[in-house]
Order: sequence, then C-alpha cells, then structure tokens
Amino acid sequence: MERRTDLALEARELAGEDIQGVEFSRRKECGMEISRLVVKNHQASVKLKKDEGTYITVEIPALTDNFLSTDERISVIGKEIRRLLPVNGLVLVCGLGNIDITPDALGPKSASRILATRHITGEFARSTGLDRLRPVAVLSTGVTGQTGIETFEYIESIVRKVRPTAVIVIDALASRRISRLGCTVQISDTGISPGAGVQNHRKKINFETVGIPVIALGVPTVVDAVTLVLDLLDVDDEKTAEDLKTSLNPKNRTMVVTPKEIDLLIDRASRLISLSLNCALQKDVDIQLIEALL
Repeated sequence: MERRTDLALEARELAGEDIQGVEFSRRKECGMEISRLVVKNHQASVKLKKDEGTYITVEIPALTDNFLSTDERISVIGKEIRRLLPVNGLVLVCGLGNIDITPDALGPKSASRILATRHITGEFARSTGLDRLRPVAVLSTGVTGQTGIETFEYIESIVRKVRPTAVIVIDALASRRISRLGCTVQISDTGISPGAGVQNHRKKINFETVGIPVIALGVPTVVDAVTLVLDLLDVDDEKTAEDLKTSLNPKNRTMVVTPKEIDLLIDRASRLISLSLNCALQKDVDIQLIEALL
C-alpha cells in the first residue's frame, strides 16, 4: 500500500535510491543538511510519483526549539529559494490553506509577514530610499469551502491581471515520519497540487497551468495515520495494510496526526518561511530594515 508523503526525499526512500533519471546530492551548511533531488525524465517521475523538476530539502533543528530572527537558517534557506527564481521582475506570493485550522495555517500566516512592495514606486520610492525593493504582491487564497473559488482559479486570474514573472506558493505538507514534522523545509520548482497531503486533490498550480514558473515552499505539519502505522509496524502484506486502513479511516474519513505543540510549530515555521522569503526576494536590503517595514 502506498505511503503518503509530499516530500521528494521520502519518495526516494520509498522507491529506492538507485533510480535512473534521478540526480541526488547532499551537503551540510550551518548545521543543516541540504538535499538536492532532480527528477530528470518521465520514467523517474513515474517511479517517484513526483513531477519532473528540482526539489530542495533543508533539514533544520526542531522549530519548537529556540528561534531568532537573526538565525543563519534564514539566509541559507533564502539563498536556496533565490536560485529557483527569475533574477528580476514582480513576484506573486500566495499563502494556501485554512487559517482557522492550525496544521493548515502555514500558508496564510507566512503570507501575512511577507513585505508587499508592488505599490511602492516612483518618487515616493526614491525619496524614501526604497527604490531598491523588488516588486512583490501577496495574497492568501483561503480554501474553496470558505470562498467558493478554486485556489487555481484565484491565482490564475491574479496572474493574468498583474503579470508577475513567477509565483511562490506556500502550503503545509504531509510527511511519512513524525520525526520530520516541524524540522524540514521543502522548496521545489514543480508547483503544487493543493490539498494533496490530505487526499483532497485540486487542480495543479504549475508552469503548465499558469504559464510562468511556480515555486512551492512548505513545511510538513501532519502525518497520514495509515502511513504512520504502516511504517511503525513495518507492514508489507497488502491484506493487513487494507485491514489497518479500514480500521484507521472509518467511513472513509482520512485521519491525520499532528504534534500537540502545533500552535508553536506553525507560528515559528511561518516566521522562518516569511523571513527566508523576504531575504530571497529583497537580496539588497538588510533583514532588519525589512522587519521594520513590516
């Protein structure tokens, strides 16, 4: 039975490490492990169940530990994001998810701390010394149950109107291991399928659907209950797996597990994501100035 995960690193663990068409490297920097996985062809994409493209995984100390705005994690993650972005031009940052459901609130909470600069132009920008700022537009999409609008429809319509050079989408992810919750950041240039982590697949948001690069950024906040039990019990038998699935998902309700300190995790993860993104987008501006402007 398939183990559910949004992390390409875990998909490689499940599929095997010797897959043709997959390029993988790992390095350490500032006490963090940074993995770079490139899915280079369709065959590798099918085996991994991940779209072709680049996936960067940054494994960091637990976010429930102490976290400061001057933390070196910010600049490291910011550099990794910047490598996937166009050099110049307007960037649209979108926070996906439901702010009223804590494990799903990463996107909107992160978006609320992104410095929006598209409106800072002309003489005002020059007279205030803010003419070095890259233009950035920010929105939180909510979820279809709140708005009646598909996330793709929302983003695609804004893209047509403001014409950014790239879109960055922020969303909570699902992992297969509890040990990766709140201490893993994934960055990819393959876009995103909103709701995939909890089996609520919506239309993909990627280069093919919106016509410009889509960078996806997320932190795992939940583990699928069936995946967790299958891993803990090391179950390989399909019948046993199906019986467990039936027991854990009564009436076809998908159950997920999240840490008890999820409020703290989301608060610190959204702060890390937003500061890293601000650092990536405004590379010529000191992070302290960005925080003052917020």
